[in-house]
Order: sequence, then structure tokens, then C-alpha cells
Amino acid sequence: MGARALAAAYAEGRLSPVEVTQAALARAEAVQARLNAFSMIDADSALAAARASEARWKAGNPLSPVDGVPSTIKDIVSVKGWPARYGSTTTDAAPKAEDAPSVARMRAAGLVFLGMTTTPEFGWKALTDCALTGITRNPWDPEVTPGGSSGGAAAAAACGAGVFHLGSDGGGSIRVPASFTGICGIKPTFGRVPAYPASPFGTVAHVGPMTRRPDDMGLMLDVMSGRDRQDWLQGEAVFPGLDPVEVSFAGLRIGYWKTPPSGTVDPEIAARIDAEVAALAAAGAIVEEIALPMSESLLETFNFHWYAGAASRLSGLSPEQRAAVDPGMAEIAAVAEGWSVPQYLAAVTARAEYGAAMDKLLGEYDFLVSPGAAVLPFRAGEEVPPGSGLPRWIEWAGFSYPINLSQQPAASLPAGRSESGLPIALQVIAGRGRDAEVIGFAKAYGAAHPERFL
Repeated sequence: MGARALAAAYAEGRLSPVEVTQAALARAEAVQARLNAFSMIDADSALAAARASEARWKAGNPLSPVDGVPSTIKDIVSVKGWPARYGSTTTDAAPKAEDAPSVARMRAAGLVFLGMTTTPEFGWKALTDCALTGITRNPWDPEVTPGGSSGGAAAAAACGAGVFHLGSDGGGSIRVPASFTGICGIKPTFGRVPAYPASPFGTVAHVGPMTRRPDDMGLMLDVMSGRDRQDWLQGEAVFPGLDPVEVSFAGLRIGYWKTPPSGTVDPEIAARIDAEVAALAAAGAIVEEIALPMSESLLETFNFHWYAGAASRLSGLSPEQRAAVDPGMAEIAAVAEGWSVPQYLAAVTARAEYGAAMDKLLGEYDFLVSPGAAVLPFRAGEEVPPGSGLPRWIEWAGFSYPINLSQQPAASLPAGRSESGLPIALQVIAGRGRDAEVIGFAKAYGAAHPERFL
């Protein structure tokens, strides 16, 4: 059941938050051995929160319309009373003293926290495996990856182990696992959801929701959004509210982004998304194929930001700790340590030029659409598809990292499955601040394909 249906059942006394939390915990425990979606499950805390929610609903005083909805938090965001290990053996296991701003907003809404979901070390790659918690697997086929870095959240969502799942996205870490597991996930406009402490990966990093359905995605994003003055990078800009926006495909101006700046698109994915875009056109949308501005330099520009963030994250580790870090992350950090300050600042300038060009492009179109990911889920525990010859995960994530650079809201939506039964996704992107329109598109898309959002 979605959050809205659960809340109606709570209000009418047909279901209790305690019953629902017990069911969600049972589901989490049932899939954990096979999928390894959770780094920790706290049944006692969850049931205590559920009992408090139950009392509020019985008294007619819920904290919010989603009070008592079971939720999970990625192990990269602070939760008071729980450790945040960031998927690393080098981090402190002591409980955190306070909630991160997004978690505090979720707690204030009465959400029930089941536990923390797995991540690769420091969330550095679009897969989910690490020395601390091992390999997380895809519910559609445990031999393949759920993607990452919010892979645990995606696996939990796909299996119904909770309704709301907090993820983070610095280069595709919400949208790639949403694509690989057949769920919904949105990277909001940068700054809509507050973050503290600041990510070492800087202003490419976003916090956002992962859910099974578009409506839940919108409800969760509304809970998480708002100004928090701990987050200086958020700025004082006031984004438009998340009041529902109804979207009709008829007359929409849609730019179809078919070619990523790095990597190649699996032919099966290309054919599936071509068919989805043709259906949008048949519904009355005006579709034009587009190319991203500055496409030839985007991989290099992103690498400067991402590799520098990795170097920053590892800079405080001792030599012994650094030797224990994921070798891939240590390698990219070492590359960044050889760069000069002028080289890095040139990448910052290039990013600003690209971001302005993207703002202009999204002033010409209502939405851009693309594949959610260029590749199908591949063997778990690998950074790149075996046999691809690609050096790093970033090369095959070419439909996600450009939108981290430009900070627009972008959502991954289930678009069917491959011949082998693995999920394929459509990505939808709108101009900065237009998150409600992305949610509206997702709802209209879900209404057109209800069988994909079960």
C-alpha cells in the first residue's frame, strides 16, 4: 500500500501503524539474507515509533498526513541514536547525536524508521558493495547489481520493505538504482532538500526520495523539502511549492536526449525508450531529438568534481585507514591529488557555462526525456559491465551525472523490462525549481502504465 492509502486506513482504524511496521520489518528480515539491502534494522526503535504514531491517530492528532509510514535511511545520512558508517570500516561506530536536516523533517512528520540501507564506501560509485557490509543484490535477479550508491534503498523499496526510502545522488545514485530495480526515484533541484554536514562531493550531491509509486515520491519529497540554515549551500532561494501539478502529455514540448556524453546505449534499452517516446508523441506531445550542450567535455568536467570530492573525503584518513578503503575510490582520489588548483577552477568555470546552457535549454522545453540508464543491470560486485572495457562506473552513467552538474530535478520511472526480465527506465528532467512538474509527469506516466507501479 502507498502512503496515502495507509494514512486513510490509519484514520479509519482499519490498520494500525504497529501492524504495518511489523509487516514491513518482517519483509525486511525476510529479504535481507538474499539481497543484503540493510546495514542495520532497529525493530525496537521502529515499533516504539509506531506505537506513538498509533496513539496520535487514535487521538485524531497525527503529526502529518503520512504519520506512521515505514521508512528507511541510507547509511550516509545521520540519524540520531544510530551510527552512520558510510559503508566504511574506517568510520566511527558511535551513535550520532542529531538528525540530518532531511531526517529531522521526516521524524517531525511522524515517519517510522526501520533501519539503514547499504551503500558502497562513502557512496563513491553507482554500485552497492563494500568491505563493511558486503554485496547488495538486485531483487529481480540476485546475480546482478541493484546499482548504487543507493542500492540498498532501491532493493528495499522494490521488495516492499518500507514505503519511503531516503537516498542520495551525486552522479546518479538515486536514479541508477531506481532504473536497475524498477522503482521511482527523484534527484530534486539542488537545494530543495537541505543537507548537513555538506557532502565532500560538493554541489553535485543531492538528497531525495525513492519509492514504488509516483504519488509516494511526491509525498516524501514534500516532507523532506524546506530551508535549513545549517545548509549554507542551499542559499536563500525560495523554490516553488510542491502543490500538485496535473500534467497532460498533449501539447508538451519534449526534448528527447538519446546520446550520452560517455558510453553507449544498450540496443534493447534504446528500442524500449524509443517506443516510450513514440507513445508520448501519440498522446499529443511535441517531441524533438536534442543533444546536451558541451556534451564532449562533460565527462572530464564531472570527473574533476567527483575525483576531487573523493580526495577530500579521504584526506583525513591515516595511511592505515586509507589502505583499507575501496581500491577504486583510492585510485580516483590519487588522480585528483595530482591536479593543480587552476585545473580544478577551470572545471568549475566549465560547469557554470554548461549549467547556464542547460537552464536555457530547459526554458525551451517543458521536459527532457532519456533512458534512465544506458546499460542493463550487470554482475553484482563489478564496477563496470564485464567485457565492456570501460575504466570506471562514470563512463556508463552518462545519462545521470550531467544532470548532477546542472542541478535540475530528474526522476527515473519504470519503462518495462528487457527480454531477460530486468528493469528498464525512462528519465524525465525539468528546469530548476520545477520538481512538482516532474512529479506531475510521473503521475501521468504512472496512470498510463499502471501495471508497472505495483
